[in-house]
Amino acid sequence: MFNRNKARSLRIGAVLLAGSVAFTLAGCSGSSSGGSSGGSGGNVKVGLITKTDSNPYFVKLREAAQAEADKKGATLVALAGAFDGDNEGQVAAIENLVSQGVKGILITPNSSSGILTAIKSARDAGVVVIALDTATDPEDAVDATYATDNKAAGVTQGKWVKATLGSTAPALVMLDGTPGGTVDTFRHDGFLEGFGTTEGSSEIVGQENTNGDQTKAQTAMENLLQRAPGVNALYTINEPAAAGAYEAIKAAGKTDQVTIGSIDGSCTGVANVKSGIIGATVMQFPAKMAEQGVDAVVTYAADGTKPSGFNDTGSQLITDKPVTGLDSKDTTWGAENCWG
Repeated sequence: MFNRNKARSLRIGAVLLAGSVAFTLAGCSGSSSGGSSGGSGGNVKVGLITKTDSNPYFVKLREAAQAEADKKGATLVALAGAFDGDNEGQVAAIENLVSQGVKGILITPNSSSGILTAIKSARDAGVVVIALDTATDPEDAVDATYATDNKAAGVTQGKWVKATLGSTAPALVMLDGTPGGTVDTFRHDGFLEGFGTTEGSSEIVGQENTNGDQTKAQTAMENLLQRAPGVNALYTINEPAAAGAYEAIKAAGKTDQVTIGSIDGSCTGVANVKSGIIGATVMQFPAKMAEQGVDAVVTYAADGTKPSGFNDTGSQLITDKPVTGLDSKDTTWGAENCWG
C-alpha cells in the first residue's frame, strides 16, 4: 500500500536538500557580486519558489531574479516544486526558507489556496511574501502580487480569435490548464469575455483540462476532434498546449480550418506564430515580475516599506495577422523580446 506519510517525508527531504544546494550556489553568487556592484542589498536573503525548475518560463523568472539579486548585492535562494501542482513541496520550501532567515519570499504558487497556511506562518514570522505570476486566493493572502493581468491577456486572445473568424459561425474548443488555479480561471474567463460568449454557450463544442502540458493537450485535441470535427476556433491556456493541439489538428488535416490563439510569449511560441502553428499569442514578461519582486524585498529589508496590491507587469499581442482595433506587434518584435 502507498504510504503517504513516507512519501511526504521523502519529498520534504528532497526539497531541503535542493534548498541546501541552491543556497550554497546562490550564496557564492551573492557574496561575489555584493562587494563590487554597489547594490543596496547588503546581506539580504531573498527566497524564490517556482512551480517547477524545468519549465522555460520559470527558468527565465529564476535567471532574472538571480541577476537582479546580484545587481543589488543580495543573496537569492531558489527552490521549486517537484512538478506542476506540487503544493506539498512548496509548503516545505517555505518552511525551509523561513528557517534560513530570508527577508522575503517570492512564490509562483502551485495552488492558489492550498499554500495559504504556510504563507501566513511566514508572514507572521516577519517575512514579506510576494506572489509572482500566479495570484493567491484571496489575493491579500500575500503582501503583494507582481504578475500579468491574466484576465486582460485572455480578453486579448479571445478578441483576436473572434475577429479572425470574421462572419464565420464559431465552433469553439477550449483547452484549459489546471482546475482551480487563478491563472487558469482568469485566462479562461477573459477569453470568453473577449470572444463575446459565455460559459455553457452552444458555441463551445468541446472543453478539456491539459495542465498546460503539450502531450496531454495533443491527446485531448485528438479526442475532441472526434466529437467535434467542425471546430474552427481554439483557446489554449499556454503555448505548449497550443503546440500539442496543433499536432492533432495537423494529423486530422484541419490546419486551414482551426484558428489557434494562446498566451505566454516564449521564444518557441513566437517561432510557432511565425511558422503558422499558432495564429497569435499574448506575451508575458516574467523578467519584470522577478526584478520588481527582488527590488521590493531589498527595499523592505532596507527601510521596512512593504509592497502592496496587484502590480500588472504587462502583456502584448504577438501576431503576423493583425486585426483592426487590437494593438499588436509582429514576430520580429516578438523574437527580440521573448523569453526562454
